[in-house]
Amino acid sequence: MAEWWVRGKPFAGRGHAPKLMAVLNVTPDSFSDGGSFVAIEAAVDHALRLEDQGADLIDIGGESSRPGATPVPLDEERRRVLPVLEALEGRLSVPISIDTMKPELARAAIERGASILNDIGGLRDPAMLELAVSTGTSVVIMHMAGTPQTMQLDPVYDDVVEAVLGYLAAQVSTAEAAGLARTKIALDPGIGFGKTAAHNVAILRDLERFDTLGCSILVGLSRKRFIGAVTGRPIDDRLIGSVVASLASVYHGAAVVRVHEPGPMLDAIRIWDTLVGWSERS
Repeated sequence: MAEWWVRGKPFAGRGHAPKLMAVLNVTPDSFSDGGSFVAIEAAVDHALRLEDQGADLIDIGGESSRPGATPVPLDEERRRVLPVLEALEGRLSVPISIDTMKPELARAAIERGASILNDIGGLRDPAMLELAVSTGTSVVIMHMAGTPQTMQLDPVYDDVVEAVLGYLAAQVSTAEAAGLARTKIALDPGIGFGKTAAHNVAILRDLERFDTLGCSILVGLSRKRFIGAVTGRPIDDRLIGSVVASLASVYHGAAVVRVHEPGPMLDAIRIWDTLVGWSERS
């Protein structure tokens, strides 16, 4: 299992217990918590609460990436995100990642303390890659078929695992050639981003293969549609399914899991660590 470095030191992967990336959406229309944290004070309070519950990093996003979401103009995304980053300055001990596809916003967020660039566009924008290299920021490269507006219209693959592996391998090679060390890259197979429930299951069952890419693996599946497809549960009743699926992802090689509720996930990890341990994964 590869290491992922954040803030100039090993953060996740080899030798580390699984890390929890907690979601903080400052959007009115995200699929599960849209509108809950659009006020600056509410967003700040939630970030502090997520850290108290065991989050290892906070992922802040100002543009919904749910299927069919309407793109947000740069000025509006800045208005949502930057005041929250400014209000959190010096109040969190855990790193912050910025969830955006816009290089201009990413730069502004890094200038305000963000340590990780979480790009669902997979660093396909040369300006985003250049920013990561020039600032030395750690990144998450994700696979997405199409855009949030088109990704779920009719996703088709000959072999979804091979397709996602091939894409991520190419993006890592491009990033490395540009000067971004593999230790600064985490890879996200993009559960729910241009994939059916069957595609998502195939990826998660074969997650060990992604370790061949030489980067830590991050999986985000909390509350997603495929959890509902398997359990029949609505969005607000998918906690148990999300925890179990995330724990299975960790067992199969994920170094980081992206969650809405860190507390229950941390409990699951502690129980698993006590009964099984993580040494066999390191």
